[in-house]
Amino acid sequence: MNTKRIQTVIMGAAGRDFHNFNCYFRENPLYEVLAFTATQIPNIEGRQYPPSLSGVSYPGGIPILPEEELTEFIRERGVELVVFSYSDVSHEYVMHCASRIIAAGANFMLLGGEATMLTPSKPVVSVCAVRTGCGKSQTTRRVAAILKRRKKNVVVVRHPMPYGDLSRQVVQRFGSLEDIERHKCTIEEREEYEPHIDNGTVVFAGVDYGEILKAVEKEADFIIWDGGNNDLPFIRPTVHITVVDPHRPGHELMYHPGETNLRMADIVVINKIDTADYEDVLLVSENIREANSRAWIVEAASPITISDPSLVMGKRVLVVEDGPTLTHGEMAYGAGVIAARRYGAAELVDPRPYLAGTLKETFDQYPDIGPLIPAMGYGPQQVADLNETINNTDCDLVLIATPVNLAKIMDIRHPHIRIRYELQEIGHPTLEDLLNEMLK
Repeated sequence: MNTKRIQTVIMGAAGRDFHNFNCYFRENPLYEVLAFTATQIPNIEGRQYPPSLSGVSYPGGIPILPEEELTEFIRERGVELVVFSYSDVSHEYVMHCASRIIAAGANFMLLGGEATMLTPSKPVVSVCAVRTGCGKSQTTRRVAAILKRRKKNVVVVRHPMPYGDLSRQVVQRFGSLEDIERHKCTIEEREEYEPHIDNGTVVFAGVDYGEILKAVEKEADFIIWDGGNNDLPFIRPTVHITVVDPHRPGHELMYHPGETNLRMADIVVINKIDTADYEDVLLVSENIREANSRAWIVEAASPITISDPSLVMGKRVLVVEDGPTLTHGEMAYGAGVIAARRYGAAELVDPRPYLAGTLKETFDQYPDIGPLIPAMGYGPQQVADLNETINNTDCDLVLIATPVNLAKIMDIRHPHIRIRYELQEIGHPTLEDLLNEMLK
């Protein structure tokens, strides 16, 4: 009897790839995972998935290689199967990857939700999206506020962002700002965790979501899955919410696995209808109905608030936007640009003449970014380069449009002000109407 295991590589970006391994491959005698590959996130290749997480079948751990080495690795190592395991990429991109892999001699695989969703003992509301930057974060906060009215303990489980020492990030609990400092969180992590903590909501994240779920169920009456990018939920939802963005009409049917989220949804939130063109809102609505006629549609806005709009009027403004929304989310602008224009900024200052270090690479990789700065902060060097770029830029005011207060973690020498945005449903049904009915 032939007991040779299928030689496998998992393509990823330090999130879905590890989860797919933990759920499907770690104890599976049919497969031998030779490597992970890494892309999208800077400085995650060259690491190792450690033995403490890889299990008894992989006592030496599993290497993480740059994705550009994959074709050669397939041929050199006789790889038989490559598993695509990251998110927010076009359908065309996925199939180009498949073509390269098949031409190199391996099979190509996508794992679905049924193979990778953990089964909870508590009700779960998942908040996912069709693209990065649709407004999952404020939707998640809105859902948390609704569920807390039931006088129940609500815990958020966040999609992974394990960019540090994986062996120290197996299960992470964030109940205070001190926890964020203790875990040495990146800007990207802070953007997701701090607003929940400010609202009194505990957040769990990490690497091994089987272990995370066990810890969460000890203290939660309701679990909210807070998705990342446009990935599928890791925990099987009782109610699945998908957020769409009419600023990118048509993308809800063009990106992986965002279209899957749309087709799975019980509720679809069309966000940003106050700033999108009416025709685009209609097109998105028609696409939702075509893809998922059973879903309820909630129309919503994310109104911008600022403590003193007069500070923006007539100023030369440097806008700092959410990083992932502008990079793999492919948006040319975000809430900061909208706020600057709405409140009468004289000019959006172009930071490109002042870029420092790794930010030059970001703009080279994403040339369609407009006259603003993406708040890149996947590691200490990027944070330092972001701080230097902000301080070098000749401007009157820095408008911070990220969910985290950058002034707390860096020395911004220009006058600066933050904007905030929360989800606001327009008309009926509201999220509260639907969740009250679906969670009876």
